[in-house]
Amino acid sequence: MPVGTSNSLIRRIREQLGDLPPTERRLGEFLLDFPGEVASYTASELARLANVSNATVTRFIKRLGYASYDVARRHVRTEKTGGAALFLATPDEGVAGNALDAHRRQSQLNIEATFGRLSNTIVDDLANAIVAAPQVWMLGYRSSRSFATYLRWQIIQVAAQIHIVPGAGETLGEYLPTIARGDCVIVFGLNRRVAGLAAILDVVIAGGARVIYITDQPRPPANPPEWLIRCETTGPGPLYDHSAVMALCDLIATRVLQLAGRSGRRRLTAIEMAHDTFDEIEK
Repeated sequence: MPVGTSNSLIRRIREQLGDLPPTERRLGEFLLDFPGEVASYTASELARLANVSNATVTRFIKRLGYASYDVARRHVRTEKTGGAALFLATPDEGVAGNALDAHRRQSQLNIEATFGRLSNTIVDDLANAIVAAPQVWMLGYRSSRSFATYLRWQIIQVAAQIHIVPGAGETLGEYLPTIARGDCVIVFGLNRRVAGLAAILDVVIAGGARVIYITDQPRPPANPPEWLIRCETTGPGPLYDHSAVMALCDLIATRVLQLAGRSGRRRLTAIEMAHDTFDEIEK
């Protein structure tokens, strides 16, 4: 049986679970809750965790179609890099500990590591590119969409021509012909990214747009954009910590507002006057 993403460990277990003998079924049910443990432990350690014998682990792994436990471990390590929360969960979660302190420390580490890769020159350059662009396009799928929406919400106070694409029920192809040379495209590509994001970057860069790519991917794309900002998103548990991403959005938005100059201030004034006219904001 070939090892590949279309034949994940979880899928293999689910397809066999109803036909397994009792001890192997217990191991299978354990791994459905904590599949990432295959990557973290030896066969003997996994046997102890699941309260089964080493022989049970060996039979179970071969029944799933793996040539050996080491092959299964390599497969699961690959699946863990995809960032699925299930593969990052561990059986010791929820035991006594200081969750608040762990999250605070990890958030601080992520922000420090992310900001440590930046400089005032880089931040000002990309903020000026946003201010000067005829159109600004924000792109993000899945969780990345929320950060694109948040950054647009902050920047639109001083720059009107900012768009989130694609819209509901639309495809990106309906917008690509409109993205012109000199436009600024801000792409959020955080785990877990959709397939094809690299191809989208290639098309936008080839069209002459100025691209800001915000990601937590350790390897740069084959066709590097003008600005590549890597955020640390390591979490203290099975979920990613996006504190650094939010801090970066606030940093970019703040510099855009500061660099927007007189035209930005005029737009801010007009927005506040409109709020007052319709009594929209609670005082």
